[in-house]
Amino acid sequence: MPSSLFLLDTNVLLALIRGRELGSRIDARFGLRSSSVKPLACIVSHGELWALAAVNRWNDARREEIRAMLENVVTLGISDSEVIDAYVEVYSVLRRVPSGSRTNSGENDMWIAAASRAAGAILLTTDRHFDPLHPTVISQEYIDPAAAR
Repeated sequence: MPSSLFLLDTNVLLALIRGRELGSRIDARFGLRSSSVKPLACIVSHGELWALAAVNRWNDARREEIRAMLENVVTLGISDSEVIDAYVEVYSVLRRVPSGSRTNSGENDMWIAAASRAAGAILLTTDRHFDPLHPTVISQEYIDPAAAR
């Protein structure tokens, strides 16, 4: 899969930044650092990462890890008309998910899914919030964070 175009969910970016076993496993499986094609990230994930850093009072070294990670992705904004059209589609599909279905998609997840859809990228994630969208709206690869434990 090294030549695939991937969009990294915030939890995947965080795993890569932390550099623990999960991040190493994700990098090895998808060849993220060795690929000539840079992975994508939604600008929303930038906000989520910097908010986590602020709330958790991360030191300068940890903040530098965020900066370094974000310099090694291609960032997609959310103001592009293709992303907005994809957001409408994501929103509409999630509104039709029967109550009781397993989805916790918040606004940020919907924008991340929309960016993935607009880019035609495979969304890499460690949560199940995107399941109702796969495979009809987005392509996703779910990475079970507990699989290595």
